[in-house]
Amino acid sequence: MPKVKFIDLFAGLGGIRLGFEKAFKELGFETECVMTSEIKPYAVETLIKNFSHDYFVGDIFQVKNEQIPDFDFLLGGFPCQPFSAGGKRQGFVDTRGTLFFEIERIIKEKSPYGFILENVEGLVKHDLENKYDKIGRTLSTVLYKLEVELGYNVVWKVLDSIDFGLPQSRKRIFIVGTKDEKANLSFNTIGFKPLKVILQNGLETIKSDFTKKLFSHFAMEDLYGKSIKDKRGGDNNIHSWDIGIKGEVTDDQIILLNKLFKERRKKHWAEKIGIDWMDGMALTLKQISTFHGNDNLKFLLDDLVNKGYLRFEHPKKLVSEKTEKGEKKYRIFDESKPKGYNIVTGKLSFEINKILDPNDIAPTLVATDVSRLAVPDNGGLRRLTIREGLRLFGYPEWYEILAKETEAFDLLGNTVAVPVVEHVASSLAKIYLANEMENYVENGMEVLK
Repeated sequence: MPKVKFIDLFAGLGGIRLGFEKAFKELGFETECVMTSEIKPYAVETLIKNFSHDYFVGDIFQVKNEQIPDFDFLLGGFPCQPFSAGGKRQGFVDTRGTLFFEIERIIKEKSPYGFILENVEGLVKHDLENKYDKIGRTLSTVLYKLEVELGYNVVWKVLDSIDFGLPQSRKRIFIVGTKDEKANLSFNTIGFKPLKVILQNGLETIKSDFTKKLFSHFAMEDLYGKSIKDKRGGDNNIHSWDIGIKGEVTDDQIILLNKLFKERRKKHWAEKIGIDWMDGMALTLKQISTFHGNDNLKFLLDDLVNKGYLRFEHPKKLVSEKTEKGEKKYRIFDESKPKGYNIVTGKLSFEINKILDPNDIAPTLVATDVSRLAVPDNGGLRRLTIREGLRLFGYPEWYEILAKETEAFDLLGNTVAVPVVEHVASSLAKIYLANEMENYVENGMEVLK
């Protein structure tokens, strides 16, 4: 069986490579990565630790066509960028200056047998021309370039990691193509596994004033699946006043805050106040008294202002200003209107903003939020470990990230679910195997002649 050569662009942690190599090796192919491209130093360090590389390059924009070895497959989890509106081809925009253009350039020059491209689900409807369109102009452009201009048989599908045995819902679009036939991206789903199957046990927990306040108001099981923030409501949300972060409050004050939280977002108040509606307006004492009756209402509200749960402020009005770049709209306090009470909705920098339920799944991991996710362990709460992060994406146990925690979760927040890639690659591998067998038969007949 001939060796399958591939290049890995925007490699990150090498998750696409892992899934691709496993799928092809299961069908008896030997694989070789003939070029890897990645620009983040800590990603490069991790790739070198976990893989062998014959040829490593940095910024793909700087790599010329003649510097790229011949290969059979291109792998690329390319970042999504808005395309230029300068295209001239009947509604298709130009891809020059985007990272996809580098993929397009390389495929056109090297003419590989196939490719696997991966991106965020949002690519599907990015830059919609009409709101009822199935796909946006960006994906239309990508498909046009690959199918019409480059001549590949292309198929795309959004796949969710939860369907491939992982305890995380992560939806990503896969765009794959070959020179022979369209791949089949329909699979029998495996179903998810609960988060607890990937969790480590007996690790050090967070011991802080925050967690003490949390456990003084809630039992551990009551925290499962709860978010901690003051920007949203709902049964699965814990607010700062529910655990007395800024000072203990009475049951009546909690009821008052929860009512105000919802009422301040209702549109009819904007008309009564005389401002353009906004999502969260300051309401006066008189207005609040219409939905919360209490003889000590002003005292309750002022106490919440003093503790920092509320602000006493003027409502905001919408202001339009003409600039060189067009009309600019923003809000400022309208001092002609009476002051009212409003929820403090800024970032409160909670140590934890969500407690994961070990019997459920993890949310889609995003690099900026991972450090504030917590899991139950050893009678307390702790943050996710790097190993647990790797397991959420189906990475093998031998895989190591050498970077510090913030860098590791930055890489994990942008990586792929390896089992999903493996299923996608297995479809390509079967097509490629059939092509190789056909070539083998044809070549054998030539020898007989």
